[in-house]
Amino acid sequence: MIQEQTLLKVIDNSGAKIAKCIKVLNGSKKIYAKIGDLIIVVIKNSNINSKIKKGQIVKAIIVRTKFPFKRNDGTSLSFSDNAIILLNNQNQMIGTRVFGVLAREIKSFYFNKIFSLSNELV
Repeated sequence: MIQEQTLLKVIDNSGAKIAKCIKVLNGSKKIYAKIGDLIIVVIKNSNINSKIKKGQIVKAIIVRTKFPFKRNDGTSLSFSDNAIILLNNQNQMIGTRVFGVLAREIKSFYFNKIFSLSNELV
């Protein structure tokens, strides 16, 4: 579960490394976000020569969480870190590559491009 002030790892090649959640979208009183939810983040650490700079505010989608979540078949799944992929205002990826493992639930949230760019799925 991701909430405000949570530090997250960026797993695309946009240039950002670490981001902090500042708002959970899709509901006025929603406190926690899970895999597939949209959040607003501020960039805390980035590469020097990247188009994403420190302090910039962007949208992101959560692709991995430490908190275990249950699938419809009853199995639970958790990852070793909290990870996101950065999006622009039209909900399209800023980067062109995705590093690491993704959960299969992202496909059900209409982000098929992210799903197709990943090399491993769980």
